[in-house]
Amino acid sequence: MANPTMRSFLQVASSEEVSSPLRVVQIEGLAILKIIKHCKEFMPALVTGQLLGLDVGSVLEVTNCFPFPIREDDEEIEADGASYQLEMMRCLRDVNVDNNTVGWYQSTYMGSYQTVELIETFMNYQENIRRCVCIIYDPSRSSQGVLALKALKLTDSFMDLHRSNNFTGEKLREKKLAWVDVFEEIPIKVSNSALISAFMSDLEPDTPVTQCDYDRLSLSTNPFMERNLEFLIECMDDLSMEQQKFQFYYRNLSRQQSQQQAWLQKRRAENMARKAAGEEPLPEEDPSNPIFKPLPEPSRLDSFLITNQISNYCNQINGVAGQSFNKFSLMEALHRK
Repeated sequence: MANPTMRSFLQVASSEEVSSPLRVVQIEGLAILKIIKHCKEFMPALVTGQLLGLDVGSVLEVTNCFPFPIREDDEEIEADGASYQLEMMRCLRDVNVDNNTVGWYQSTYMGSYQTVELIETFMNYQENIRRCVCIIYDPSRSSQGVLALKALKLTDSFMDLHRSNNFTGEKLREKKLAWVDVFEEIPIKVSNSALISAFMSDLEPDTPVTQCDYDRLSLSTNPFMERNLEFLIECMDDLSMEQQKFQFYYRNLSRQQSQQQAWLQKRRAENMARKAAGEEPLPEEDPSNPIFKPLPEPSRLDSFLITNQISNYCNQINGVAGQSFNKFSLMEALHRK
């Protein structure tokens, strides 16, 4: 007789799926090579592609990917792109390859990826996929000898707020949501089969130094630093414009409140005169009056994204500058010898 306390595998899997948050994104080495190849071939154009894999507990496995055709602002081309995706997934299913969508990848330039379009894409994916990620690859950053690959997802609190489409200051304070709570970076783990690992070990050269090691010793960081500073200045200008919108809003709000107070004082004085004359007082609120129409508060989403982008540029500049100082110190010590 079966033990009633024992649960079926599906019950355990479903409970595990609901309770366990996403901890790590495990990507096959072949999928990473496909992403890098696609992004580098079309530089400086930005490209995207589909991620395929499995959602297993707290691990999101990315086992394969395929690129999207470059789209233009044409509905027919977008329709062809959707048909292309469905045809690709059907062909992968026919050859017994994972065809479950777990997200998408996209290239970026100098880390400029935190945009409203990225959030809208996340929300569209979220309608059909409970947990999805976006793999961001930066070819320009990778040329400095660093694999600029990161996995991002939207935080649950931000997605709940985005569904209500209410990014006012009062709502953000109520949810205790700051600009750092928009995106969440998930650690990436590269996985290869035992056969591929053995093959790579056989291909490994006798010398321990690789081309990537030589790239790390490059002393020319001026172009990268200059572009980061230029983008940082542009973001600061954008943030200043967003602040001017809020200053304009609060000035109008203060002016409207002053007009409302003046109107109320005038109405109360008029009601006192009407009471003295034995007449009915007039209502102290008049919805038809334009001064009582609430002013729409600007959304703080753009300022949140710009602040995130500024933080990203500052971190890149800080990392590159620190590495450059270390390289210069090393070269100075070598010249002394």
